[in-house]
Amino acid sequence: MSATLTGKNLIAGRWQSSNGERFESRSPARESEVLGVFPSSSVEEARQAVAAAREAYPAWRRTSRIYRAELFDNLAQIVKREADNLARLMARECGKVVSECRAEVIEGLHMIQYVFGTGRMPIGEVLASEIAEKDAFMRRKPWGVVAVITPWNFPFAVPLWMLGPSLLEGNTVVFKPSEDTPAIGQRLAELFVEAGFPAGVLNLVHGAAETGEALVRDPGVNIVLFTGSYEVGHRIQQLSAEHYDRIVACEMGSKSAVIVCADARLDLAVNCALISAFKTSGQRCVSAGRILVAESLFDKFADKLISAARRLRIGDPLNSGNFTGPVIHRAAVEKIERYNALARAEGGQVLLDGGRMTDGEHAAGCYLSPFIYRMEHRPEVRVLREEVFGPHLALVPFKTNEDAVRIYNDTPYGLSMAVVTEDYRAMRMFREECEYGMGYVNLPCIGAEVHLPFGGVKKSGNGHPSAAGLIETVTHKTAWTVNHSTEVKMAQGLTTDIEGGPA
Repeated sequence: MSATLTGKNLIAGRWQSSNGERFESRSPARESEVLGVFPSSSVEEARQAVAAAREAYPAWRRTSRIYRAELFDNLAQIVKREADNLARLMARECGKVVSECRAEVIEGLHMIQYVFGTGRMPIGEVLASEIAEKDAFMRRKPWGVVAVITPWNFPFAVPLWMLGPSLLEGNTVVFKPSEDTPAIGQRLAELFVEAGFPAGVLNLVHGAAETGEALVRDPGVNIVLFTGSYEVGHRIQQLSAEHYDRIVACEMGSKSAVIVCADARLDLAVNCALISAFKTSGQRCVSAGRILVAESLFDKFADKLISAARRLRIGDPLNSGNFTGPVIHRAAVEKIERYNALARAEGGQVLLDGGRMTDGEHAAGCYLSPFIYRMEHRPEVRVLREEVFGPHLALVPFKTNEDAVRIYNDTPYGLSMAVVTEDYRAMRMFREECEYGMGYVNLPCIGAEVHLPFGGVKKSGNGHPSAAGLIETVTHKTAWTVNHSTEVKMAQGLTTDIEGGPA
């Protein structure tokens, strides 16, 4: 895509322009570059999209599950064809390095392939009954209409984590991509249309908070699937409490960490820390804002980490040789700089004084270099508890592994953690005592795979993980019991005597 894109909504199979306000999608690498202009969808347009999904639901639910899966196979072939184009569009729009964007496209493809494969898998269980003449079954059924509200940092894979299971199981969808990455969201919807998904099964509305809130308020929505900030997720939960038949699955950020134990392999630990903290410029929900380091290893670890961080190549996301690109927009730059200042104010010892990059190619975009500091753990320190979402990293010393657990858990979040150690007993202790949704050993705290659940605890999630774990949310279990006798026989010894005889 080289020309400026004119964005449209997709409602009931028709691409529709909007007569209302519009907004621009700009490249964070070159803020003067406008990728497209998109509609700020009104409450009425959101209502129309929900109504279209509601109308399409009965026929889609009755469609063969295997046929629904075959459409995902169509989609997989299209994504393979378009992988490089999708990666370049994503790099331009969200600022991730193109090689990382291509990896995200493959992750989305893996979700499509996973969904296709599950299409021929069981949708329930056959269970024993107390009564020999009865057959008992558990069957899964779809809920209805799903609102999918997704973030900018994974604008292709995360929507597919949600869209795939929802549609395969017979739900219909209204999809609202982030207002920061509407072009990749629209392109994804176009691929669904090309793959043959019927009109109204997938609907697309562009917009910001007002559009998202209109979807959440609509009583025609049965499920809301959301990834983003805690503040927005909490608002969605509050609004959804007014609806008696509403299910909400939220993944809402983190203060993830890597724990480097005294016996850690130093080079491995440094590599895990760098990738966890600074890949995607620290803008993954699972990015490590904290590295907890055993005191005996701290100085050696810090020296090697700082040396490696200075060498990171930060620049044009279309250059695959760069380690990372810009942050998403100017407001993000300003927020991260405020947290850098707060780290100083709260007593942090600055080890690498990173910040805004204004030289050469960096002057045109939203580039930040890594900011690293040592901070002793204290419960009241905000920079150790609040999500920054940028290249801002605290190194926190600890005395014992038990101290590391206490420090790790001392945040309101619980999404991802990693531990670097050679001690299998320590691995087990961290596995059991830390509060997280995804844990890794001798790995970075990033690196989700689609066949595993993706979600967290505390403020990071509400018990409905995404990716493979989402099937539990987008379907509900039903009991189905069939009597093969010519008489009524009841479980628990309940009498069937209608004449009032003895039990």
